[in-house]
Amino acid sequence: SDRDPRFASNFWRSLQNALGTRLDTGTAYHPETDGQSERTIQTLEVMLRACAIDFGKGCVNHFPLVEFSYSNSYHASIKAAPFEALYG
Repeated sequence: SDRDPRFASNFWRSLQNALGTRLDTGTAYHPETDGQSERTIQTLEVMLRACAIDFGKGCVNHFPLVEFSYSNSYHASIKAAPFEALYG
């Protein structure tokens, strides 16, 4: 849970501040409040299921390719691929 005290500790708040990021928490027991994360999880689940169907028990060896594919695919919400948005 993103409400775990470990995420809300002074260390994590200081780290978020130093990085110039923020930690958004959802409502307890209502993960659907974070639609962007839910959509990302859904997409990754589909990709991982396809990998498992194609490669069976050896699918774990292909996880880096799934990550590469996801990170380099165009996302309409950010109008770029995540890798491109992060690294330019």
